[in-house]
Amino acid sequence: MKKIGLLLAIFGLCLGCLGLVPSHKANASNLNLTAWPSVSILAIESGNVNKADRKLAEIGEKLDINNSPLRSFRQIQRMYPFLGKKIIGNAPYKDVKQLLEKIEDLTEEEKKLLEGNLENFTVTPTSDVYNEGDYRLNTGSYD
Repeated sequence: MKKIGLLLAIFGLCLGCLGLVPSHKANASNLNLTAWPSVSILAIESGNVNKADRKLAEIGEKLDINNSPLRSFRQIQRMYPFLGKKIIGNAPYKDVKQLLEKIEDLTEEEKKLLEGNLENFTVTPTSDVYNEGDYRLNTGSYD
């Protein structure tokens, strides 16, 4: 009895693979056929912008050496984690050039690396949003 069941299963599998067994295809819903009402969306800038977003708008694409978390220093080669940690540890800075003066234990290679990347940095006043606790060292994002 088991052999007959096994043979029927193999036979059915072979017929199914060859496409000889009729089957009813399942059709997915076509959303293009559904008439959705058209709605115009008007973007309105809200006056409620949180502090973090406001600071990000102020910073732009550059790395803010007074507020950027350590993980942001990954965008510049050889800056993460050691040199980034030195930069964060000696903050706040008044201007970008103070970066070279304020960090005392820089090697010549690190100084050259910083000098070559000064245009990638900016300085804004420190913000509590980014400097409370250990946020700059550990943002809680692990990827």
